[in-house]
Amino acid sequence: MSENNTAKNNEVILEVKDIKTYFHIGKDRVIKAVDGVNFTLKKGRVLGIIGESGSGKSVTSRTIMRIVDKPGVIEGGEVIFKGQDLLKVSEKEMTKIRGKQISLIFQDPTTSFNPYMTIGAQMKQAYKVHEKGASKEEVLEKCRVALKLVGINNWEEVMGKYPCEFSAGFRQRIFIAMAMIFNPDLLIADEPTTSLGITIQAEIIQALTEVKEKVGNSIIIITHDFGVVSQFSDDIFVMYAGRCVESSPKKDLLLHPHHPYTIGLIRSVPLLEARKTKRLKSIPGFPPDMANPPKGCAFASRCEWAKEKCFQEQPELRDCGDDRKVACHYPLMDYNTSDDTKVE
Repeated sequence: MSENNTAKNNEVILEVKDIKTYFHIGKDRVIKAVDGVNFTLKKGRVLGIIGESGSGKSVTSRTIMRIVDKPGVIEGGEVIFKGQDLLKVSEKEMTKIRGKQISLIFQDPTTSFNPYMTIGAQMKQAYKVHEKGASKEEVLEKCRVALKLVGINNWEEVMGKYPCEFSAGFRQRIFIAMAMIFNPDLLIADEPTTSLGITIQAEIIQALTEVKEKVGNSIIIITHDFGVVSQFSDDIFVMYAGRCVESSPKKDLLLHPHHPYTIGLIRSVPLLEARKTKRLKSIPGFPPDMANPPKGCAFASRCEWAKEKCFQEQPELRDCGDDRKVACHYPLMDYNTSDDTKVE
């Protein structure tokens, strides 16, 4: 690897610092959906954010984009994108950034489109939001390039049709093309494969992979599926109850997870080749009520390794070497997912 490529790979494009987004329900009820999240994304890398439903993954992405729905309020923190804090810029400036420098792919491709407009009309509209004076030829060329980027070669035919004429998987592929029409520096994919069949999921991951290889942009993929992040990520960020419990380069985390929650997630899916004949094991219990969180570690009541301290003190996220961080009083430093005795 050349010095220039090394410098590029080490360049930080996004730094999230202690962001907090709370939902105020009534006078006294506050749901701390995101409660002090920190992470860094380097240029050209893919960060997989994973956790159960309600862990704060999607709220984190919406906080970055500043599109949190009411009664949600961004209480604090910083979102440093290319050296600029997005939480401090004006709404007018943020509007210029959304879609052009940072694009968001939503979860449900069915509701992502206007059913009464053709695909072409919607793609052209998305481009003209930021380039009002663009010629018809320029707009058409941008749409063509974006559709071919995700493997849609019959782009003229596709642009003349309506969303209902395509499958959910194909609509999601088109939506990825729309998100990439400006080749944004950062692409956020929020549960892009949810509700899609296994074969279609693989096609969407392949489309995202092709986008990354051709454009080289940074990507955040949000999912509850370890199978997805194992295929398409460089680093993994595990969320539970609005906080990060573990972050690490992908291979290290999949083979040697340190946090009991991460171990529980890996146990619950046929993730690694070595684990395919082994018994799967679900995580006992339920996530905590975020309006009334427990005193200590939020995962303690579901953790088989929990001790008294876990129920009394909330663990802080701390470094444990080699770009790894874990929020656990008693991290399992020697855990190995290929060890039969740990799975049964």
